[in-house]
Amino acid sequence: MVLEAIDWSIIITFFVISLLIGLIVAKQSGKSSENFFLSGRNMPWWLLGISMVATTFAADTPGLVAGIVRKDGVSGNWVWWAFLLTGLLTVFFYAKLWRKSNITTDLEFYELRYDGKSAAFLRGFRAIYLGVVFNIVIMATVCLAAIKIGHVLFDFSAIEAILIACSITVLYSMLGGLKGVLITDFIQFGIALAGSIWASIYVINMPEIGGLEALISHPNLENKISIFPDFTDPSNYIPLIVIPLAVQWWSVWYPGAEPGGGGYIVQRMLAAKNEKHATLASLLFNVMHYAVRPWPWIIIGFASLIIYPNISSLAEAYPDLNPSFIKNDLAYAAMLSYLPAGLLGLIITSLIAAFMSTISTHLNWGSSYVVNDFYARFINPNASDKKKVMIGRLSTIVMMVLAGLLALKLEEAKEAFDLLLQIGAGTGLLFILRWFWERINPYSEISAMISSFAIACLFFLNSKLDEAWFSIPTYWELVIGVIITTLVWIITTLLTSKPKQKTLTKFNELIFDGGQKLIYLKYKLAAFFIATIGIYAVLFGTGYWLYANYILSSIAFVIAILSSIFLIKYWKKITL
Repeated sequence: MVLEAIDWSIIITFFVISLLIGLIVAKQSGKSSENFFLSGRNMPWWLLGISMVATTFAADTPGLVAGIVRKDGVSGNWVWWAFLLTGLLTVFFYAKLWRKSNITTDLEFYELRYDGKSAAFLRGFRAIYLGVVFNIVIMATVCLAAIKIGHVLFDFSAIEAILIACSITVLYSMLGGLKGVLITDFIQFGIALAGSIWASIYVINMPEIGGLEALISHPNLENKISIFPDFTDPSNYIPLIVIPLAVQWWSVWYPGAEPGGGGYIVQRMLAAKNEKHATLASLLFNVMHYAVRPWPWIIIGFASLIIYPNISSLAEAYPDLNPSFIKNDLAYAAMLSYLPAGLLGLIITSLIAAFMSTISTHLNWGSSYVVNDFYARFINPNASDKKKVMIGRLSTIVMMVLAGLLALKLEEAKEAFDLLLQIGAGTGLLFILRWFWERINPYSEISAMISSFAIACLFFLNSKLDEAWFSIPTYWELVIGVIITTLVWIITTLLTSKPKQKTLTKFNELIFDGGQKLIYLKYKLAAFFIATIGIYAVLFGTGYWLYANYILSSIAFVIAILSSIFLIKYWKKITL
């Protein structure tokens, strides 16, 4: 593919702006570790909310969604749409609690809520387990998308794509800290959203597609456009909607959708001006993530079924690409090759932006664990702020190199998505209850972590064997993991002692103002359900409008408006 001068000018301008932002804020971010990792705790809700959603808009996300549509249709997206419940649980029950804790990372929670050497061990181990190992796996899936996009659009080799994609991202992340990430996220999200919408409009009107009506009615899309699965077929609706809504959302830890909050979502909330800004930021994130973004990717996934109806057609189109990389998620990048000059440059820039926003966040988040929860806690407790910032920047480089190397061994975004779900299976309920059930202790968390990881490794190894030991559908593997891990940590909790009462009292006084744990519970519960209905209504209403079903679309948008009115009217009681 040959890029025109206008395409290159758009791409180069974006790179220059990103580097300038990193350079401009570098001095302020380097003053202290709090500035580097939390931007001084004075960030507004709208900037933090957009940063959250920009981070989840990774370079692999459009390909993941398009691949899901190609394989399971629109209803296949319930595997991640179900996490809206997780997100809104954080909004209405946990965002305020996290900000009130005034800690630096969510791992610092362990020594706030628990006590003794077991709490310290848990904090240090999770710092490496999540901040390095788990984080590298996540970044590797994003780098895998960069490899595929780089080959399709630029004919880069895998190594060339990784080197080019990562170099500038590492540089401005290392210089600007969280503030640099937040500012670039804001710009990157605008470009990425505009680019995906414009690309979907262009693709719809390509001669090969013939417009939206022709696209929706095309025979290749038969059984692909329904928002809900076929409820007459248990083998269809159980894995696609029943398990995600009944089991997955509350039981599985997944980056960006942690039950009770966690990771970079909590990092953003901790950087907020106050509790109000933390709550609004997480609400904005959930609205944008679930209600606004999905349909452009779905539309391009539809169009790819016409241009590339199967894997074989993708293989024929890209004979020089490693055959192991030719999966359904490649179709999104393949469709971009049809875009004209100018728009192509914007789309490539939007994908670069999506890549950079996700990687930069994970680098800053991961290095915050390495510095605050491992190095400064166990290696050098008296380290100066200058030393902490240096270690943070060094760990940023190391994690990026390791993620790039791992990306060369992965094959498909959905495979990594399923693996991450399985690793977190069964731990979610613990993270929800640990704020309220005083008996939960460090051994509860340690046993849950070991159990879920061991089960995930077993299932992953079995899937890679030439002759598998057993054959179980992926969704039942998830359910088995949830059941076993949940039983393990509950039994462990009941057999071990709860934390010291002094620690629990101190925790309750800080987080719950002396013990009042659930004020205005009925309003919070109502807000949780009504906001869930309202956001899904916008998502479905947009889809029905695209399908020209204007009656259902209108009903959905009316429900969304009524939900918004309720939240606005009772907002003060909801957030108390």
